[in-house]
Amino acid sequence: MMDEKARIEQLRTELHRHNYQYYVMNKPEISDIEFDHLMRELQDLELRHPELFDPNSPTQRVGSDINHEFKQVAHKRPMLSLANTYNKEEVTEWYERVNDGLQGQPFQVCCEMKFDGLSISLHYEHGRLVRAVTRGDGQQGDDVTENIKTIRSIPLVLPQGLDYPDEFEIRGEVLMPWESFEALNREREAAEEPLFANPRNAASGTLKSKNSAVVAQRHLDAYLYYLLGEGIPGESHYENLQRASEWGFKIGPQMKLVSSLQEIFDYIDYWDVERKNLPVATDGIVLKVNSLAQQRSLGLTAKSPRWAIAYKFLAEKQSTVLREVTFQVGRTGAITPVANMDPVQLSGTVVRRATLNNEDFIRNLDLHIGDHVFVEKGGEIIPKIVDVDLDARDENLGPRVEFITTCPECGTPLVRYEGEAATYCPNETSCPPQLKGRIEHFISRKAMNIDSLGPETIAEYFRRGIIRDPADLYEIRRDQISGARGQKDKSASKILLGIQESTKVPFERVLYALGIRFVGETAAKTLARNFKSIDALAKASIDELLQVNGIGAVIAQSIISWFQNAQNQWFVERLRSYGLQMELSEDELSEHTDKLQGQSIVISGVFAHHSRDEYKALIEKHGGKNVGSISAKTSFVLAGENMGPAKLEKAQKLGIRIVNEDEFLKMIE
Repeated sequence: MMDEKARIEQLRTELHRHNYQYYVMNKPEISDIEFDHLMRELQDLELRHPELFDPNSPTQRVGSDINHEFKQVAHKRPMLSLANTYNKEEVTEWYERVNDGLQGQPFQVCCEMKFDGLSISLHYEHGRLVRAVTRGDGQQGDDVTENIKTIRSIPLVLPQGLDYPDEFEIRGEVLMPWESFEALNREREAAEEPLFANPRNAASGTLKSKNSAVVAQRHLDAYLYYLLGEGIPGESHYENLQRASEWGFKIGPQMKLVSSLQEIFDYIDYWDVERKNLPVATDGIVLKVNSLAQQRSLGLTAKSPRWAIAYKFLAEKQSTVLREVTFQVGRTGAITPVANMDPVQLSGTVVRRATLNNEDFIRNLDLHIGDHVFVEKGGEIIPKIVDVDLDARDENLGPRVEFITTCPECGTPLVRYEGEAATYCPNETSCPPQLKGRIEHFISRKAMNIDSLGPETIAEYFRRGIIRDPADLYEIRRDQISGARGQKDKSASKILLGIQESTKVPFERVLYALGIRFVGETAAKTLARNFKSIDALAKASIDELLQVNGIGAVIAQSIISWFQNAQNQWFVERLRSYGLQMELSEDELSEHTDKLQGQSIVISGVFAHHSRDEYKALIEKHGGKNVGSISAKTSFVLAGENMGPAKLEKAQKLGIRIVNEDEFLKMIE
């Protein structure tokens, strides 16, 4: 009789194979009941033999309710994004550039679906999954290995005896199928929770969950589309993906190898229609030169490979009937009109509501209740009304849509600032959506970063009267949030710790967290660097504010008005009394210099010593200004490896100095 150790290994191998047959090949060999019976047998054996624990066992796919904080992991090879195009003319231009770059050599193009999900990099060693990392900023991403293990179409262990390398990386897209997405939103609607806007957001939010058991319940899927590493078997992209499919990876069956521009157009035309029948969301086509040698010859720009391009589908448009317009109040008091319509199927989801942007947008459409309107999804995500079918109007047409004049939440007369398209409720201190929005903004990652709280928790505390503004967070008592019998004591401890830790957040982020209208993250950094403390900023005149680079009249007047409000003054004093940072620390002051004062700097390329974001922060710390494009006003270009050829050519043409990172670091020593 087989011993239990051998049986465990046999069951693991067998269950991995059945997972592949069911989730990748869609050809199950056994019934669900038989599969569950084998799984239970393995679970029982593993419980009896904890010394044989394997993190890649099929039993680990159910996830854990242990809260795993994500750590940042540097990509072994940068994850570049693809250049986008929206018409066939630009596809033609790309095809001709490839042809010119290859000096007329014949080449093939691999056509693939562009799946609309979250990019992932999977690392395998000796046939076993060892790490899964999100794209992040392209240089580093979040380690989400435990969550990825719950996706049953991703192999944890590859079959033995195949020709995969000892170490390789395979990249792809994590998706939430339409079926799972609709089921999830039905559950959230029944629980009166906010709905996900689209499968991509749902997949991203799910994969970033710190509870892998939640990830397992939401039935994510994954398609893989790029194989990298030393010793990969094939000399072409298409061949390598076919090999990867044999190893057990799920590869899009829509992939096709073509040899002409017309074949590319035929592929685009076919899938522009047929994609609506796919089980997952797509937003375009990816075109890749097939030969790896030709890919290397064509090379890369700073942001994207020259040998690949993404063709994005035009937004789908449908006609429906407008029934009502309602108005929502945002965090800043901005009023957003929302169209409520007869349900219409659009890009795989049923749409009942769409944004109407602002008052001018409504007036320009001459919108009436009962109008037949055309709705599309901007970027295939946010539904919006783009036109009115004037020919469909009849005698049953309802009244013209008029923009409201008072706040629908608090009744305050609305205002529209000069030069602004949006209309605002000015009642920042007692309008409920603004109050809740201010708290949500205050705790956000780029502000105070109190990640133990979320919008649902904030809404509950607000409803119960525990908090009315962000300062109230620092007065929360354990007995208020731990539950009647202390059943929430663990989460209460984490919330209270997060609130206490936020007192260490630097002044520039505290300033951003205050939620002063028009003062975004960049403006807050600039103001903190120039005025050094909240007291100096509060006393600043309009002329002093306008002298700060990047601060215009609208921002300056908003700051003046904010600090003149007695409630805001009291709010700042309360925060100060709780220990929040209201000035730059001595360390921060000592790090700030004027070595780059008045200089406009463009960053381009890939760097060895610091990330691009770190270099941007260094530029700001030393008084410089980050700009995105080269012009005659550019002081110099901070250039890493693979600087974009277009930027290099323009810099040389304008006589702009090119500075490498070692030279730059010497400049700011």
